Amino acid sequence: MLKLSHGLMFKESPWYNSDMQRKVSFAPGEYFHIYNRGAHKADIFLEDGDYRRFILLLYITNNTETIHLSSINRSGKKDDLFSILRPERLVDIGAYCLMPNHFHLLVRSRNDTGISLFMKKLLTAYSMFFNKKHEHSGALFQGPFQAQHVATDQYLKHLFAYIHLNPLSVKYPDWKEKGIRNTKYAKDFLGSFHYSSYLDFIGSGRTQKVILSAEVFPKYFGSERDFDDFLTDWLTTVSTMKQE
Repeated sequence: MLKLSHGLMFKESPWYNSDMQRKVSFAPGEYFHIYNRGAHKADIFLEDGDYRRFILLLYITNNTETIHLSSINRSGKKDDLFSILRPERLVDIGAYCLMPNHFHLLVRSRNDTGISLFMKKLLTAYSMFFNKKHEHSGALFQGPFQAQHVATDQYLKHLFAYIHLNPLSVKYPDWKEKGIRNTKYAKDFLGSFHYSSYLDFIGSGRTQKVILSAEVFPKYFGSERDFDDFLTDWLTTVSTMKQE
């Protein structure tokens, strides 16, 4: 049983994706919280284009076939790349968030090897892009990706807040310790942050929504308003606890 906490910190020992080191298999139909950070806690996203490439790769590399961006006709709009047909997804993505030096993904395993293959394709493709663009050498990420099995329905729902509220640390560095006094300002900031799936949950209608496979995740939120109320209640509860 996983112990829940409102603090948005990395918790518990990780399971690594190395086939030799993995302590648990990615069983089909199970949910996992996947995350990793930059080597030596260095930033892995330095500018807008870096975030956008990783988000595009969340879509492109989630595919049983290999798609080379260099072979795609780029005469159209960049958003057209999110319409590329994928014969079969490797994983189902429920939520994501990219922070300057780390990222979070909520995924559902489709088979025994899908998560490992997806993460290998994703991180290899992004590392090659980043290293070439920024003339970086050496490892970009802090070892293999880390994963937590989502063992309870309560924890799965909790992750939709955990992941989508991470960006608040950019504007309010001490919010985890002191809480948020004005939830409206906090949500306004989240609405201006384009590097998570938050905008897709509040009905922005952006093209990147195709990254998500909402149909295979529990229907916790019947509408955009339900999701908005969920985060408001969560923020209010955390802030009340911190200020008492």
